[in-house]
Amino acid sequence: MKSMTGYGEGSQNIKGAKLTVQIRSVNHRHLDLQVRAPREFLSFEEDIRKLVRQKISRGRIDLFVNRNVAKGQSRKLEMDEALVGQYIAGVSQLKKKYKLAGDIGVALLSTIPDVFHVREVEIDAASERQAVLKALNVALKMLEQSREREGGHLRADMESQIDHLREIATSLEARAAENGIRPQKSAGADGDNGERSEREMAESANVTFKGDINEELVRLKTHVVALAKTVREREPVGKRVEFMLQEVNRELNTISSKVAYLPVTQLVLQGKERVEKIREQTQNIE
Repeated sequence: MKSMTGYGEGSQNIKGAKLTVQIRSVNHRHLDLQVRAPREFLSFEEDIRKLVRQKISRGRIDLFVNRNVAKGQSRKLEMDEALVGQYIAGVSQLKKKYKLAGDIGVALLSTIPDVFHVREVEIDAASERQAVLKALNVALKMLEQSREREGGHLRADMESQIDHLREIATSLEARAAENGIRPQKSAGADGDNGERSEREMAESANVTFKGDINEELVRLKTHVVALAKTVREREPVGKRVEFMLQEVNRELNTISSKVAYLPVTQLVLQGKERVEKIREQTQNIE
């Protein structure tokens, strides 16, 4: 069992740049993946999403990719040598034609527009894609460990609630047996050879019966056993647990409707309380 809450981080160094992937997950009914990455990585954003979907099935996922470049590595100074040559040729021609004095120096050339310009260094898309995916794998592994730790705490609490449900099911079975024999005892108590009406028998027992609840009790105990087994599994179980809790609630409601007996009603309410506590925890598991 894994929680939907966790955090993971991974990084890779490549050609003067450090690529860092941070991934955070919180509760969500479905998988909601938000990726925030530099525009240079748009070409392989789908690869990032695909890798996350392979590892995570449910939760709100915020994924950040940061690219930190070492100082002086992100831009490159370039000189237009052809343009410089034209300027030198043009100035030399002016000197010769008009018999001008002076030399052509660096100071003059450095003031000429467009001789020097700065450009962004293009990234090696293939290498950076590989580095990002490696960092993402590390971050996902850390995230999984974080979610498993939290999931262990959630499972322990859910198992405690399931143990209570098991005890409640056993108590309901005992109460059902108790209720089943009360009218029979009353029927022969006055020596009337069982001639008392069913209404009088029910009134004497102070219990209203609308049907046998043996099937409901069997199903209830079966659901509780299956629930205990499911929460021990490693793969995503959140949706299955939710379904099982619905079934447990259904049996409890049916038992309550069939037997209007205060001790049974109290046990049913206790069972529903345990179901609700498990349901609250289920909102946090994958």
